[in-house]
Amino acid sequence: MRIERVSMSQFTIFLTFDDLIERGFTKEDLWQDVSSVRNLFSDMMYEASSELGFELEGMLLVQVHLMQAQGMHVIVTQKIENLNWDEDFIEMKVTLDESKELIFSFDEFEDIIQVSSYLMAASIEGGQIYHLNQRYYMLLQDVELVGKNKEHIIAIMSEFSSPSIITSTRLLEYGKVIMASNAVRQIIDTFY
Repeated sequence: MRIERVSMSQFTIFLTFDDLIERGFTKEDLWQDVSSVRNLFSDMMYEASSELGFELEGMLLVQVHLMQAQGMHVIVTQKIENLNWDEDFIEMKVTLDESKELIFSFDEFEDIIQVSSYLMAASIEGGQIYHLNQRYYMLLQDVELVGKNKEHIIAIMSEFSSPSIITSTRLLEYGKVIMASNAVRQIIDTFY
């Protein structure tokens, strides 16, 4: 679990699927077992509070983004209002969202060239490539993966890259577009 302070009233938590498994959860549990999820969030909030020196009070707006290969990215925003609540009372409003895209981070463009031959063999020709903060990113949209074994694609990608917690929105806003579409096909045509 990785915890980062964003501002005086906001912090983020990133849990990989391995972190969730260590805590006794599966991805499906997050959608079905409400009371256990509530306990998971409470534990995470207090752990983050302790690690960051963040005083938990008032209302916490919790946005949870489940990413297909990466894990769970939790954004916590504290809203302190002048309410006459008991000091130990914290209200959490939790929003769950699941990403339908795969984003992987690469050290070198050469790694993208290498993974592309394996993706092409798995009938994946699409994808987008971005460059941001001295790293390359490959984004595969859910529509490009229809009828494909996503776990197999994630396994292939993991051999050459790391799952990224950067969202496609951030890539679009701050990243440099290297290939806007059909990235795997373009790489195969250019380098093989």
